[in-house]
Amino acid sequence: MEIDDFRALLTDEGQALLAELRDHAPGQELAVATRLRRTHPAALVSAAIGQARLRQRAAAKFGPDAQRMYFTPDGVEQATRGSVAQWRAARFAALGVKRLADLCSGVGGDAIALARAGISVLAVDRSPLTCAVAEANAAALGLDGLIEQRCADVADIDLTGFDAVFVDPARRGARGGAGRGGGRIFDPEAYSPPLSWAVGAARQTPYAALKVAPGIPHEAVPEGAEAEWVSDAGDVKEAVLWFGTQPQPQQPHRATLLPSGASLVGGRLPDPEPGPVLRYLYEPDGAVIRAHLVAEVARELDATLIDPTIAYLTAAELRPSAYATAYEITDVLPFGLKKLKAVLRERGVGTVVIKKRGSAIEPEELRRKLRPEGVNSCTVVLTRVGGAPMMLLGQPVRTP
Repeated sequence: MEIDDFRALLTDEGQALLAELRDHAPGQELAVATRLRRTHPAALVSAAIGQARLRQRAAAKFGPDAQRMYFTPDGVEQATRGSVAQWRAARFAALGVKRLADLCSGVGGDAIALARAGISVLAVDRSPLTCAVAEANAAALGLDGLIEQRCADVADIDLTGFDAVFVDPARRGARGGAGRGGGRIFDPEAYSPPLSWAVGAARQTPYAALKVAPGIPHEAVPEGAEAEWVSDAGDVKEAVLWFGTQPQPQQPHRATLLPSGASLVGGRLPDPEPGPVLRYLYEPDGAVIRAHLVAEVARELDATLIDPTIAYLTAAELRPSAYATAYEITDVLPFGLKKLKAVLRERGVGTVVIKKRGSAIEPEELRRKLRPEGVNSCTVVLTRVGGAPMMLLGQPVRTP
């Protein structure tokens, strides 16, 4: 989309088209486009249909706000999920941040959350189209009084007088050119801008947060930074390096689970000893595993590992935990397709939830081979116990 096509969407005619396309069905796009082109410029119709499509995709991240916002394809893909942006903005607000520079701001998802937390934001991006979209988003949500949009190279921004900086570097390669739309980049120095530059910027303000890939090696975390892994509804969304939060020497990492907001800090406990599978199996949240905080959860639950290389915990007693899902185990069996089919058939199991960790078996392929029938349900965990491939059968348990 060209910037002139986008600006046309902000006219009365463009707004009328977007309103008409608000609830259109994707399967009817060709017929809708043909009808609208009889009375509107073809370029404007194409831009409006494309924007309507992006708004539908963005609803998963931005909820009802998506229907009032504007997007680019890369902007939808790269934008922070609303719940995660709100969590980060709340952390900044709790630190007393009043003025923040949002570098590599994209379509403005983080700037919006920060402004709603009462923080004045300078949002900087080098793409004129992205800046125009972000500026329109701030106006559409009534936040343009708190968000100043600037189209510039982030390296040219003077950070004097800011309480904090937030940097969200591009972590995807280009599709045949500069941009965010290609494959994921795993080397932090290949980010745009590189992590080393972002760390330098972070050290210029009292507080800072740098968004990085969840798979960042722990040894790549800069000295003095607090590394936080954030999951939403059990899905790990991102990692953030915080500066100025002064983590304790023995507590350098954090796992935060949304929507509950439960936050676990630690990272220096030795791994628990492995042992036999007991009555309850605990599956730590992905953020806990990424943050290397499984040992902290094991101590909370008085649990052991089922295998020294597998992040499943087991305990004889059921205890509540915000950081792990509990399953009551009924069977611990060596893996075997014939045996599993026989057990499920005998128990009338028609609904099978298959989980795996440390197993090469694909759940969907196994489900096709099982062909379960019946009214009962069962969770099957494919894993290793003491180095041997095993299958654990049970049911999820609600903890208090």
